[in-house]
Parts: sequence; structure tokens; C-alpha cells
Amino acid sequence: MRNLFLLLALILPAVPAFAQESAEPSPAQPDRRADESSYAEPERVVVRHLALDLEVDFDAKRLAGTADLTLEWLDPEADTLVLDTRDLDIERIEGRSGDARWRKLKYTLAERDPVHGQKLTVATPARPEHVRIRYRTAPEASGLQWLEPSMTQGGKLPFMFSQSQAIHARSWVPLQDTPSVRFTYEATVRTDPALMALMSADNDPEAERDGEYAFRMPQPIPSYLLAIAAGDLVFEPISARAGVWAEPAMAKKAAAEFADTGKMIEVAESLYGPYRWGRYDILVLPPSFPFGGMENPRLTFATPTVIVGDKSLVSLIAHELAHSWSGNLVTNATWKDIWLNEGFTSYVENRIVEAVYGREQAEMEFVIARNGLIAELDDIAPQRQALAPPPLGEGEDADGALSSIAYDKGAWFLQFLEQRFGRETFDAFLRGWFDAHAFQSVTTDQFRSYLQEHLLEPNPDTVSIEQVDRWLYAQGIPPAAPKIVSERLQRVDAARQDWLEGRKSLSELDTDGWITQEWVHFLAGMPETLAPQQMNELDAAFRFTGTANGEIAQRWYPLAVRSGYFEARPAISQFLKRIGRRKLIMPTYEALVATPDGHRFAEQVFISSRPGYHPITTMSVEALLERSRGDAE
Repeated sequence: MRNLFLLLALILPAVPAFAQESAEPSPAQPDRRADESSYAEPERVVVRHLALDLEVDFDAKRLAGTADLTLEWLDPEADTLVLDTRDLDIERIEGRSGDARWRKLKYTLAERDPVHGQKLTVATPARPEHVRIRYRTAPEASGLQWLEPSMTQGGKLPFMFSQSQAIHARSWVPLQDTPSVRFTYEATVRTDPALMALMSADNDPEAERDGEYAFRMPQPIPSYLLAIAAGDLVFEPISARAGVWAEPAMAKKAAAEFADTGKMIEVAESLYGPYRWGRYDILVLPPSFPFGGMENPRLTFATPTVIVGDKSLVSLIAHELAHSWSGNLVTNATWKDIWLNEGFTSYVENRIVEAVYGREQAEMEFVIARNGLIAELDDIAPQRQALAPPPLGEGEDADGALSSIAYDKGAWFLQFLEQRFGRETFDAFLRGWFDAHAFQSVTTDQFRSYLQEHLLEPNPDTVSIEQVDRWLYAQGIPPAAPKIVSERLQRVDAARQDWLEGRKSLSELDTDGWITQEWVHFLAGMPETLAPQQMNELDAAFRFTGTANGEIAQRWYPLAVRSGYFEARPAISQFLKRIGRRKLIMPTYEALVATPDGHRFAEQVFISSRPGYHPITTMSVEALLERSRGDAE
């Protein structure tokens, strides 16, 4: 999953001041496969296959049907099956082996935990091969969003989509909701014949709308990659094995923006081996989607906020495609090792961007990401600055593991290895890692051992295991980290300073040909506040207020709030109502709640915006508003 430009990019020196490292790297955890975010017991019994039969009920905002679990019993003494659920209405559970008839099984549903949901324990003294659970989801399921027709682009038909990462799959399927368990799946989905249903499986580009759809995923995946959607969706091809699903008014525009997807696939294959998932299609969701993208295999879910007309934000597609190797193919076994997904993917993303769009754009994106990481370090607890941090504590949500440490420090570490060993050697090593661990869930300990055996020992006196451990287990960024400089962003810095110091007017700045990354850097480097006249000049020259580019809006509106530029408030209100992507809107909410007047405005906007927000976004805004009320008191 990628939030493009994950953090606010701040201007830092060309050689940043690194956070202080701990004196001694922490030792590896003795068992990093233990998943603190799941009740499941996969060491005793593991789900190998899932068969879903679901009805999509837009009126009730529920999925209803059955989940058939095919089990492999590993512990001959086991007599229970423990599953993860959240707010599911369990109607009946049955079990059977072979061709025997289904027999009712007893079960208990534990008290609801606010983070992890409810532990479902099924009594299975006969250790059946199959368990069938009949259930219904709750209308407020955290992993599903139900949109009224008025909230869609077409305005005539409803829309539903899922977001299972990190631990939201349990809100719409009862299962072992841990990335350490991989399973194949099949599904039958029934919905209004006017709607097209899709899943993270073998979607047929030529499928006709008939109200009943069958899906099959033959490669084993972890639960967070389960995905479903239904809406007024049409297909637009990009290449022989890639295309776009979107609402009719968006499909051709999205296909044009993502036209280089076929090239991206070819680049990734040339570096890291064949794409092993069949087709690679993209589903463009309504703007309420809470993230930039989600790497659901065969069907990336993507925000429409990256479709800006100049391909400057399509590195998000490079990121989600890269997950086809790092994350989907080789998966972190638990969320505390999420850097094995996101750090690797951010590194591979940048390699794809460099090959398709050039080294300059790749450098700009690296600099922006790393500036944001350095700026955020002071706000991250020291133990959470390690790539392989300690286990999640009591009450900690796995969503919190998805930080810039996992993405940007992880990618920085891999670039350090590339720089030291050389691209040719490191590319071969990384391809070998993917091949050796394909369709497996892995830990940092496994990567460390593989790295030592296949890269460090064959190339002695290049990188020591102590240097590796500083990256993996210590806080901050090691002093030996590669320093990336972007000449284009340095010119942006100079232009900004020329204006701020009065040497040039805005009309005299050479901004022709600037792409999103340069505008983002230009705004992010502004002082904390500007004078009213400066804000007026910027807006008159560049028309930031009302911009359709969410990345620019993410930087401009917080600056407008902090600077008291009330002229932007109507546009801020519309932006916060129209967009549900957390990364784009949270900085503006955070700026607003810093003052009593802004807090009142934020509350009013949230009340009107809430019906169109995904539950994940709603929870984030609610938590911010509640926290700021407490701070004010």
C-alpha cells in the first residue's frame, strides 16, 4: 500500500542531520513469527483454502452468506479452531470431512476488543477437513464502505468496496487474519444485475453484468489481500495483460494516465523475474478511498487523486505493481516486520520510475520521501524507529506499523546495499530473495540470515553484519546512509528563496515545466506562516486555492490555515468533503484544530463530510478531533 509522498516534505540540508543512534543495536526478537494482532493459532491448524458465497445487500449495507474453510491440522492434540472476527453476526457453524454430511459445531464468540475484534473459538473434537460458517457483516464493518449513488461519479448506482489491510479482513470474512497464513480462494458473489462485481482474483475483462459472478485465486495469498468491489464499472484495456476498471466517465481518462503500466511490468520483470499473477488490472475507486493504493493481487485498488493529467503521480502504480514481488509474492509474516513489504516495494518502485521516467524524477521522489522521514523522526518513539521493532504492545493497532520507517527507511537501507555492492550484484541478490521465498511469509530474521549467506559472505569486507544490524535494530538513520541530491529540487529551493528574499517576483520565477514533485517541494519549503500579502501573491500567480491536484492541496491548505488566509476556507471545505484519502486531508484537519476557531470549522466540515468517508478515515478524524478537544481542556 502506498501513500505517495507519505509525509509532508520539508526542506532539509543536502546532508541531513541524522537522529542519534542507540549505542548498541537491539538483538533480534526470539520469535518474530508470533502475531500480536491475531487470535489465530496457525501452528495448530491452518486454513489452506477459502470458498465464499456472498450476497451483496446495498439496502442493509451487509454482505451475507457462507465461508467454507479447508483446514490442515498440524497438531494431533488440537480440538478447537480459533478465528479472527470483528462485528460479524454468526448464524451457524458446521463441519465435515470427505463426503460426510455437514454437522453443527459449537462455538463461542468472545467479548469485543476495540482493536482486535472478537475471538471466535469453534469446538472441533473430530478435526474436520472443512468448516462452514454462515454469517452477515455489520453495516459499519471497518473493512467495507457503502456509497450512496450521490457519492459516485455517475450518480445513479451505489458502490461498495473493501479495504482489508491491515486487520480489517476479519470485519467481512471470519478467518485467520494474519499475514503468516496464506491460502487460495474461490468465490461466488451475487448483486444487483446493474452492477459489476470484482475481486482480487481472475476478473474477466469481457464479463457481462448478470448479477452473479464467479472468482478464483489459485495463488496462495494472506488475508489482507482479500478484496471485493461492486459498482457501475467498465473495463478499458491498457495492454494485453493490463487494464483499468472504473466508472464509465473515468475509465478512458484513467487508462490514458496509466498508459505506461505495460512498460512498468516489463521493467520489473527484467529486474526481478516473471510476473506470476496472470493479469495486472487497476480499479479506480471513488475519492473516498482512504489510501493512495492497495496492492490487491491482480486488481490494484487506486485513488483517483493521482490522475492529474501529466503522469506525475503514477509512481503510485509503480509502487502497487512492485508489491507483486515484494509483499504479495514474499510477505511479512507479522505487521512488526512490515518493512519487508513496504521498504522493498518503495525501493523497487523507485527503480521502475527511474527506468520509465528518468533518473531526475526518481531522485526527486527519493529526496521528498527522505526529507519527510527525517522531519518525522522526532515524533516517532525511539523503539519504533528500528526497521525490526519490538512486538506491538497491548492495545496497539497494526495500522500504526504503516509508517515512514517501514517505507522510506526500508528503501534507504536497500539503496545503501545497492550502493555498496553495485547494482548488478544487488539486483541478482534481490531476484534470488524473491525466487527463494516465493509465496511465503517471512521475518526479518530470515532476511538477515539470507543476506549474510548470499551477499555479505560472498563479498567480504563490503558491508559488515554490524552495519546491517544498525539499520535493522537501532533508532535513527545510520551515518553511512547514501545522500541523495536532486538538482531540479535545488533549483526549486533557489527560486523560493529568490522570492522570499525579494530578489525576484513570482512572475520572474522559471516555473514553466514544473511537475507535481517540484510544486510540492516549493510549498513544503515555505516558512511556517506567510504574510497575507504573500499568500495573496502566491494564489494570484499560481491559483493554488481550488487546485484539483491533491498533493498540492495537501501542502497549500495547511499553510493557508496557519497563515490565516481565510479566503481559502470555502475551497478547504469542498476539498475535505470531496476527498477521503487520509494522507491528503489529515494535514489540513491537523492545522485547523490548532486554534479554537479552526477546530469549530473542522467539526462542522467533518459532520457534513462524514457520510462520504471510509470508516478508516472516519476513525482517524474522530481521534484527532477528540484528542484536540482534550488538549484544549
